[in-house]
Amino acid sequence: MDPQPPTAPSPRAWRAAPVSALSRAGADRAALRREETDLVPRLLADAERTRVVLVRGGEVAVDADGRLDLVAPEPDAAAGRLAAFLGEDAQHAYVALLLDQPSALDPVLGADGLPAAERWPEAGRAWASLRDQGETLDDRDAGLATAAVALAAWHARHPRCPRCGEPTTPTRAGWARRCSADGSEHFPRTDPAVIMAVVDDTDRLLLGHAAHWPDRRFSTLAGFVEAGESAEGAVRREVAEETAIVVSDVEYVTSQPWPFPASLMLAYRARATTTTIEVDGTEVTDARWFTRDGLARDVASGDVLLPPPSSVARLLIEDWFGGPVG
Repeated sequence: MDPQPPTAPSPRAWRAAPVSALSRAGADRAALRREETDLVPRLLADAERTRVVLVRGGEVAVDADGRLDLVAPEPDAAAGRLAAFLGEDAQHAYVALLLDQPSALDPVLGADGLPAAERWPEAGRAWASLRDQGETLDDRDAGLATAAVALAAWHARHPRCPRCGEPTTPTRAGWARRCSADGSEHFPRTDPAVIMAVVDDTDRLLLGHAAHWPDRRFSTLAGFVEAGESAEGAVRREVAEETAIVVSDVEYVTSQPWPFPASLMLAYRARATTTTIEVDGTEVTDARWFTRDGLARDVASGDVLLPPPSSVARLLIEDWFGGPVG
């Protein structure tokens, strides 16, 4: 009998990755334009094409409909304030004005003697954090706001050179800082973190309560990737450290920028090979296995509070649940 050719394995069913609220984007970042000379000042002088995203205290200005309150630039309103080019689309170019950040270490005073930030017309504007309102923004606004908040946090924490301690000045349209002493250039950093939906053989979901959270708040486990560690290794280590659960079959799901102040959340699913929970008592003070019926009942009664809809944690929970919880 002639040998039969080996049977090809059945193709694995393709499953579209869920999209988290803050992973969306509509405008083109147009990163190559950051090299253009005086790009930001030129854009701020073009009130017809340019629109400004206002950032203050980690929040963005929003309108009554939950969209970004985009404004046309006003003459000299950005004087002394740090601004960054966010990108463009067919209608507009977008610039973030970081109201908390001077363009130099010392705030610039106007003719009226007031800091430049106080001269921007802020009266009547509403301000919102991405945690609270990220899911209400459309794709364009979500991408612009996330980049603006991340840049504001980075500039606030890096006014001086990490090599020599001398002042740095913004360059590359707000996407880098250059040391005034040694000329070294520094770019925004992003800290990778893992977040995971851990399920057992009966399809229960593991949720934990962090020590610093409000009472009754439960979410998926998460933690930072350590130096020299793979993301999958971080998933296994963090779950074991926080709950003593051993996991296998770590599968990537999606990612989400989390600019509080500078994280990229890498979301995973993982299969538990053990089920006995022992929380570390330091980072995680409680952890439980939930069935779908049990989680729905606890959320409805208020016994469990879930993370905000803007978070990738909520996305992982509802992806396992099969739809919105509550």
